[in-house]
Amino acid sequence: MRLLTLGHGTADRDELRTLLGEAPVELLADVRRYPGSRRNPDMSKDALAEWLPAGGVEYRWLEDLGGRRRRASDEPDADSWWRVEQFRAYAAYTRTDEFGAALDGLKSLASNRTTAIMCSESVWWRCHRRIIADVLVLLHSFTVEHLMHDGRLTLHTPSEGARVAGRSVFWDGQP
Repeated sequence: MRLLTLGHGTADRDELRTLLGEAPVELLADVRRYPGSRRNPDMSKDALAEWLPAGGVEYRWLEDLGGRRRRASDEPDADSWWRVEQFRAYAAYTRTDEFGAALDGLKSLASNRTTAIMCSESVWWRCHRRIIADVLVLLHSFTVEHLMHDGRLTLHTPSEGARVAGRSVFWDGQP
């Protein structure tokens, strides 16, 4: 299966509509934990749910795939390859039942239509979309491509610090 990722950044509704139309994306899955934007009101959950379907794109908010997670203070750091604590926390979250169920939902949505996951960060390598992409590629045999604002598609290569152990991904930099 195939999945696209993108970050809306500063794009307005016309730019995003064009980008999605040229891809072409049929379903946009919003993976922001808090789907609002003070600087870009067209990218709020309510606005997207209103204007995307008018352009032929279904909108879904997948809160349980959203970022901004925290690790429990007593949880071991099994993802030390990530330098940013929020990425370490999200990496740990990928091994929870909650994430697994949410990812199963995304996989089901993506099984019969061109689907893109979206967050606000324009650059995929500085966003939790990178971690979601790693899991999809390494554990679920997905092809993931990152849709850039100029329309280019970049094939996702798993993070070099990622490794599969059983049915989980760890980012500890070990071979």
